[in-house]
Amino acid sequence: MRIAYITLHWPRPLSSSIGKKISNQIRVWRKLKHTVQFFSHLHSAPANEKLVEGQRFYYQHGRNLLSCEWSRIAAARKLLESIRIFKPDVIYLRWGMYIHPMKRIFKIAPTIIEINTNDFEEHKLLGFSRNQYNRLTRSIFLGNASGHVFTSNELAEDPVFTKFNKPYTVITNGIVLENTPSYPAPNNTPPHLIFIGTPGMAWHGVEKLIKFAQRFPDIKVNIIGFESINGYSRLPSNLLLHGYKEGKDYEELLSYADAAIGTLSLHLKGMQEASPFKIRDCAARGIPCILPYKDTDLFDLDCREIFNIPNTHDNITTYGGEIHDFVERMRGKRLLRSLVENRIDIVQKEKQRVEFLNSIFHQNNG
Repeated sequence: MRIAYITLHWPRPLSSSIGKKISNQIRVWRKLKHTVQFFSHLHSAPANEKLVEGQRFYYQHGRNLLSCEWSRIAAARKLLESIRIFKPDVIYLRWGMYIHPMKRIFKIAPTIIEINTNDFEEHKLLGFSRNQYNRLTRSIFLGNASGHVFTSNELAEDPVFTKFNKPYTVITNGIVLENTPSYPAPNNTPPHLIFIGTPGMAWHGVEKLIKFAQRFPDIKVNIIGFESINGYSRLPSNLLLHGYKEGKDYEELLSYADAAIGTLSLHLKGMQEASPFKIRDCAARGIPCILPYKDTDLFDLDCREIFNIPNTHDNITTYGGEIHDFVERMRGKRLLRSLVENRIDIVQKEKQRVEFLNSIFHQNNG
């Protein structure tokens, strides 16, 4: 098949989880003998950022909203024309807020939308105007698509999506295990708990770890991705912010972790279930994991190195003692890769995804 892969609005750096996912998906699809072209509709990125390879259609991004919107629309028109020239058999569109005139995409080829979040709830966090705009326009993409790909069962079963009555499949996020190192258990005193997050994402709930560190000074808490935490000028001495890390520096921090903890406040965007890359990064490396939500791939894994806690506003306060004891117990322990590899490896997931794309293609060309 000829597959056009499209993302809207944002740059896709190779250093980001989404950028890595897209790049790895395309690599697997090409190994499966499909012709794939990536099309990116985006505002400018920092000059030193390496982006996912493909055709890029830039728009202005600034304070003048009207000028920005016209530029965004012009870029979308150029994007559509390039997709027409490519002549795809199917189009794979990562969910993004609708932009005119993207509804014309459905006349080019059957379009499958990847749905990673509950946009109906998440856009409430973006303010009144964006939330209302999304509610008014979301059906243009979701209602005209030929199929939906969800990253969790919860999303697939939510009435805000099921009402469109589209063919669908559930395929969680995966990582490339063959390129992922696995580390022996460290010998730490005190034990290290690691969290990997992104600033500006309220549902990451990083502020909860400050109170945890204050309550348990015998646990060292390492946070990757943050150089500061809004509202906190002073932090506990046992909590360290490492900022964004990659390569050797990233691997070194993970190699010293006794345990990892995942997204802490997923409930803020109306979700209970997810499959975050950052926890897959840790699980693949053998790091025992605390899951404050239902992980689609890992929640039912019966082993001592996975600890599930509820996805609530007070989860870290209520279960702080149990989290502390889990981190202590995990000193000298590792999560066996053999327990998780069939659940998180990207290759099998992408074979399933391509099979779904192929089925949609044949349904529309039967």
